Amino acid sequence: MAVPFTVTLPGGESVKALDYPADARPAATGTTVAPDTTLILAHGAGAPQTHPFMTAFARGLSSRGIGIVTFNFLYKERGRRAPDPAARLEACYRSVIAAVRERQPRAGRRLLVGGKSMGGRIASQVVAADTRAGASPGVDGLVLLGYPLHPPGRPDKLRDAHLPAITAPMLFVQGSRDTFGTPDELRPVLAGCTAAELFVVDGGDHSFKMRGKSAPTETAIHARVQDALRDWIDRL
Repeated sequence: MAVPFTVTLPGGESVKALDYPADARPAATGTTVAPDTTLILAHGAGAPQTHPFMTAFARGLSSRGIGIVTFNFLYKERGRRAPDPAARLEACYRSVIAAVRERQPRAGRRLLVGGKSMGGRIASQVVAADTRAGASPGVDGLVLLGYPLHPPGRPDKLRDAHLPAITAPMLFVQGSRDTFGTPDELRPVLAGCTAAELFVVDGGDHSFKMRGKSAPTETAIHARVQDALRDWIDRL
């Protein structure tokens, strides 16, 4: 069960967050492996942390031995539709990272950041800015679910300039039909990054949904992505 907590932002405002504790995982020896990784997942532009996509991934990944923290950006916490300016979104994400570190001491644990669409983009901007400033971002990897490389129908407006600055490993999960950027559009960008991998959901859209009567269920698609994500984290 998710444990709610509050994150205080610069200026004294606050947002709600949810901590999904990781399940212990079986080890080859017949014992169990204590969870050692926390992943912060931020929501996309149009939906809060309680959207079914977010809760499905939080529960699915926590059941696979990965601790998950989700949160609302301030505009969603206040019931607004339009996202906050980038600087405010980034400040919110930084506050969540600080709160998670305080709740879960760094020693012996890995911390990853990312999110769905806009949430993943903001996470990457935070890490890139810290790296460019010469400060250690203090994260062990990024998970980007449906990276919004450009607005739909506007491939000229790329959101990639900051990505090569990131030195931490990155996993991009992209549907082959994603109107915010197809895998073919992403590949040249990732070629210029230090340690980026791409997992393609063949036939998937921006939220990995597939068309056709014979398409896998949403649950099956999510499980496949979550298994791939767990395997990638295990290789870090």
